[in-house]
Amino acid sequence: MNNRNFTAICAALLMCAFLIVFYVSPKIAKSTVAFADHTSKKVVYLTFDDGPSDRVTPRILDILKEEQVKATFFIVGKNAETRKYLVKREIDEGHSVGVHSYSHIYKEIYSSAESLLKDIDKCNEVIKEVSGKRTSLYRFPGGSYGLSTSLIDAVTEHGMKYFDWNASTRDAELFQATPDQLYKAAVSTQKDDENIILLSHDTTNKTATIDALKLIISHYKALGYAFSAL
Repeated sequence: MNNRNFTAICAALLMCAFLIVFYVSPKIAKSTVAFADHTSKKVVYLTFDDGPSDRVTPRILDILKEEQVKATFFIVGKNAETRKYLVKREIDEGHSVGVHSYSHIYKEIYSSAESLLKDIDKCNEVIKEVSGKRTSLYRFPGGSYGLSTSLIDAVTEHGMKYFDWNASTRDAELFQATPDQLYKAAVSTQKDDENIILLSHDTTNKTATIDALKLIISHYKALGYAFSAL
């Protein structure tokens, strides 16, 4: 075989390889992305504090059900006392329910470790009345940032697992925020690319959070994130 024929054959083989990569690879990539939706290590944990409320919580639950997404609700016991049906719905629809506080009055609950644990247990009793068992999930009102080690240790020694957050809609900070503002805050404040614990609220005045929720879910779904309850 002369050099000219050998060169021509090599060129033809290279062209075939190029065509295979060019036309087949997009299909493989598309299949991989679809597969990653179910096995992705990237997870968003949607969390809602301070509820339940008659005005906002049901609408959030409707969206979560429609989008087939699970979340975690850190409830305030005094709000749940008269809205146990909402706590029951949260549990029945596969969401996690955790203790946030019974009173949510910082001065009272943080006055001592004893007061803090008493507040936790009182809220947990409400959850037990609905679900038949207590939860070990806990979120400090205001987060654990800046709290004394003695308070944090008391909570963990009490058998509770506490969760802070690394992203937020800022719906407790921004006055009269629009859904778009909350959405932009949610997707710009994340600090961990793999596991995102997103803080939101479902109290009665957080109606903009409802409308931001679909935008947030769509954003993270498009990036290949899975959603899970804590």
